[in-house]
Amino acid sequence: MTSEKSISSDRLRRAIMETLLNRDPGKSICPSEAARNLAGPDEKQWRLLMKPIRQVAVEMAKAGEIRILRKGKDVADPEGFRGVYRLALPGSPKVSAQ
Repeated sequence: MTSEKSISSDRLRRAIMETLLNRDPGKSICPSEAARNLAGPDEKQWRLLMKPIRQVAVEMAKAGEIRILRKGKDVADPEGFRGVYRLALPGSPKVSAQ
């Protein structure tokens, strides 16, 4: 059983990066993919990781490690965006879903 308290920021960061690196170049991921990679397919478990994943994604975006996208475009403010988002590696010329 996974809880948001039992998974470190470093482990969340690694899950995001591994998921992105396993995707074809130029493709983005849904943050829930990284959460499912850590917690498994049980929705109750991976959903607990969505808030911590978002926090780590914001830190990573501010450091230039990843991009946070809304509707296929970079968010202007990584800390202030709302709604559904995707993650991509920096330098991806054209980002598309899966």
